[in-house]
Amino acid sequence: MSSPDAYDIRVLNPRSRNQQVFARLVENIASLGLKRPITVTRNGSSFDLICGQGRFEAFKVLGESAIPAVVVTAAEADRYLISLVENLARRKHSNRDLLMAINVLHERGYSIRQIAQKTCLDRAYVGGILILLRQGEERLIAAVEKGWLPIKVAIHVARSDDGQVQAAMVEAYESGLLKGDELIKVRRLIDRRRVLGKGYGRQHGGERMTTPRQLLTAYQSEVRRQRLMVKKADIGEQRLLFVVTALRRLLADEFFRSMLRSEGIDDMPQVLAERIQGDP
Repeated sequence: MSSPDAYDIRVLNPRSRNQQVFARLVENIASLGLKRPITVTRNGSSFDLICGQGRFEAFKVLGESAIPAVVVTAAEADRYLISLVENLARRKHSNRDLLMAINVLHERGYSIRQIAQKTCLDRAYVGGILILLRQGEERLIAAVEKGWLPIKVAIHVARSDDGQVQAAMVEAYESGLLKGDELIKVRRLIDRRRVLGKGYGRQHGGERMTTPRQLLTAYQSEVRRQRLMVKKADIGEQRLLFVVTALRRLLADEFFRSMLRSEGIDDMPQVLAERIQGDP
């Protein structure tokens, strides 16, 4: 472990980032400190950054001159490769990850105030999420996860009977908390919650599952499966776009084309060639 000067570190494979996400990272590090050091390798009297660009830039924003780092040995080509792989494989945590983390912290005995400090979330939001989790409000939690149901409305629905829910929806609409389309989605969510229950799974009890319920469960499972397939297709499309962009730039280089010819490589899959020759 070392603490090199921040101004002696060069970012090998810089990437743009969402400024709101970066602002939360800066706030988190300012409140809790750096949880994981960056990874660098020596380059003469300076260092090349391999992993941890966000943490590195956050430290600079906070005015820190030195940052904890793990120093590894890697050839220059390997440095770029490692940095590139880290960017491609970076996991994007879902809202469900965050909600489950809040629940785990609560079960370990942390107070709402402590959880709010650790996650840089509002105390009212943390308290509301814990209420929904304790009551098994899977449908409401899913809507909060997707970002179209405000936590305040979700808590009100969880605590209210049908009449109070109707009044709460009118109030949310009049105050501008819910817009037209959002109001319709919330109405449908509340109807499903009333008919099918709070959770997505099989209801425990003495009643045997009826055929319509089995069909509904199968339908919901298929919808989730197809959504997962769409998400995987989107990821595949992004990776293909990266490959096409990289090859397009390489093939524009005369030296690279000469090297391919010298190696007897003069063709490629037609689908890939069409992509490369298409509009950038």
